[in-house]
Parts: sequence; C-alpha cells; structure tokens
Amino acid sequence: MSTQSGTTEVRGEPSRAEARKGFDEIHILWISEGMSCDGDTVSLTAADQPSIEDVVLGLIPGLPKVNLVNKVLSPSLGGEDFLAPYRAAARGELAPFILVIEGSIPNQNIIDGEGYWTSFGNDPETGEPQTLNWWIDQLAPKAWAVVAAGTCATYGGIHAMAGNPTGCMGLADYLGWDFKSQAGLPVVNVPGCPIQPENFMETLIWVLQHAAGAAPAPPLDHMLRPQWLFGKTVHEGCDRGSYYEQADFGLDYNSPKCLVKTGCWGPVVNCNVPKRGWMAGIGGCPNVGGICIGCTMPSFPDAFMPFMDEPPGGTLSSMVIKPYGAVIRRLRGMTNDMVNHEPKWRHNKRRLSSGYDPHWRA
Repeated sequence: MSTQSGTTEVRGEPSRAEARKGFDEIHILWISEGMSCDGDTVSLTAADQPSIEDVVLGLIPGLPKVNLVNKVLSPSLGGEDFLAPYRAAARGELAPFILVIEGSIPNQNIIDGEGYWTSFGNDPETGEPQTLNWWIDQLAPKAWAVVAAGTCATYGGIHAMAGNPTGCMGLADYLGWDFKSQAGLPVVNVPGCPIQPENFMETLIWVLQHAAGAAPAPPLDHMLRPQWLFGKTVHEGCDRGSYYEQADFGLDYNSPKCLVKTGCWGPVVNCNVPKRGWMAGIGGCPNVGGICIGCTMPSFPDAFMPFMDEPPGGTLSSMVIKPYGAVIRRLRGMTNDMVNHEPKWRHNKRRLSSGYDPHWRA
C-alpha cells in the first residue's frame, strides 16, 4: 500500500495487456482471522532465504514492488486505518493483490440463528462484525492469486478434526477445488503446522515472479501443493532412514535410530523438513528426535492419531523387512570391520610391499 500524507493510493483492475506483461507493483493482503493461532505468520518471520523483509524492501531482483499488509507485521495501530486496503480491495479499487489466508474456514451456514465463528473488523454502517467468510467472498474473486498458508488454511487442520462444532474446512473446500483466481491460478496450498518458513517464501517468490511476467505458473500437485517441495516423503529425506532399511528401530525417544515404532509416520508423509531443516537449515522433526505426526497432510490430524502409537503400516513393514534387515546389517557389519583396517603395505619397514616395482620396464 503506497501512502502519501496518510492517504492510501488505490487503482482499479489492471488491463489485460498489463497482466500479460507483468506487474511493477502488487499488494499482499494477509488475513489470519481463520481458526488459527497466528503461528504461520510467526514462522514466516524466521525465513532468511529470502526473508520477508528482503521482499518488502525490494532486495530481490526481478520482483514487483511488494506492499504487505499483515496484522502481526504491520506498523499500523489497527482499526479502520489497518482495514483500509482490505476495504478498497473489496470495492474493486485496489489491484492487483495476492490474498493470503491463514487459519481454517468455519462454516457459517450451520449456525442456527445469530452469531458467527470468527470475524475481521466491523461493518461501518451497522457496527456488526464482518465474518471471515464475508471477506473471502468479497476478496477471493478479485484477487490476482490466492494462497493458503498452513495446514489449517489448506485442509482444515486441527479445527476440522472429527467432532468439531465449527464445520471447519480448508480454503479450497470453501471456494471449490475448481476455483481460479484472476491470474487463472487455483488456490496455492502451502501446508505445515506451522509453515516451514523457507517453503512458504520460496512459493511466494515463485508467485511473485509469475506476477512480474518472469516465470510460468508454479507447478502444483493434485492437492494444490508445490510439487517441488512436497513431492517426496519425510522418510526419503530423513537422516534416520538407513536404520529403517536395516530394521534397526529405536524403542524410545533417546534413540538415534528409526522412530517408526515410537509413532513416526515419516515413510508416508509428504514433507521436506528433515532435508531442509527448520530455521537456517537446522532442525526438522526427526532430525532432533521428534516423530513425524503428518502435520502437512490433508488428513491431519484424524488419520494420524493417537500420535504416539506405532502406525499400523509400520508394524507390517517392520515385520517384512526384519529378516532382510538383519542379514544386511550383519553383512554391512562384516564389511565395516574389513574396511576399518589399513592395508598391510602401509608400514615403516625397509622393504616396499605396495606392489610397485621400481625395476619394471615396458
């Protein structure tokens, strides 16, 4: 949002020609009034490749100028001053913009009578709270791109688990999985509880490069996740994975071995955190002794509870791999012992025994 003398400058919908050549400036309107803890915004502040500050300050070559509006990161004192760009966008006077939603989307239709689940500001005319659903209905169709930040916003997450009274869902469930933004993009889902900061920033950078006309649309899988980030499993990037192959399982949380028997779902969960780390390349659940509970997955948390129990598939696969793993572990032990000795020609005696013949001639 560009401001001069306290006045917000807004403009209407961009022309088709402008959209084709890319934008020089774009707004990011971030709403975290979904059923949420604001953990995704907090996690975002840990990104450093690049940081959100780098993007906002224009330090990334080739990106349009970015005006970020986020309640946690905004210098605004709040109230109507903070809501001004959202209201302008809802009126169609602020474009282009990227809408970022954080938190699950509750179902207003199941409320019998008055009331609401969550709101974002009040109606200027009536003073009544304006629900998150109202804002999504107003902003999503006008947005150049729509991004769901975190598992709550992507698939419903904790608030959408069985037995919940809110009817919560992910953003694509609410808008429809065939939804298309002004750029022709579906909802871009970046799951995580919370988001891995670099995963989100990498996705946002791609969307911004697309907005600048410098990159194609980001490739998404069938669950609308970035393919290059969520195409592999935790197990495939885990530094404990080789223990699984050898059927060498840890039975408590102090073990450096495979944690599948203590509740880890890594072999079937799409997530790159063990390989990427959490902050500055450090951390990631199994890397620091934690089990994977599937927090990036569409079926989280229901399919992964109780969290500390061994997954059913882990019992079967460990039984199948046990005899193979025992043999491989023994053979590797023998080979390890063999290569842990120096060759016999490495000595300080008077006779050269390396096999080199100083008198050899062709």
